[in-house]
Amino acid sequence: MIKFVMCLRRHPEMTREQFQDYWTNKHGPFFMKNAGDMRAKKYVQSLTVDTPLNEGLRNSRGMLPEYDGVAEVWFESEKDLVEAMSSPEGQKLSAMLLEDERNFIDHSKSSAFIVNEHEL
Repeated sequence: MIKFVMCLRRHPEMTREQFQDYWTNKHGPFFMKNAGDMRAKKYVQSLTVDTPLNEGLRNSRGMLPEYDGVAEVWFESEKDLVEAMSSPEGQKLSAMLLEDERNFIDHSKSSAFIVNEHEL
């Protein structure tokens, strides 16, 4: 299994609450409706909590501000992901997902990458 990870920052004109509402109630259901066609095995949204603990963590380590959330999508393999996204249906879905992401994600301040999990 491999995992697609996307660390998300919201559009600057959105509150975190608006961002999380759109992500969980609009984008999430849209993604899940099409997850099978994309061969996604699992999808998890991790929504950042507004807490003073985040500021404490950031200040104690000299880190950048927290992301507004993290999306994780598991796939059987890199090959399976590439095949699914290379198909005509996959390309159409990818374009539709990107179009929807533009409604709530600031891509210029977000990050995405593929990982292998290493559980200890």
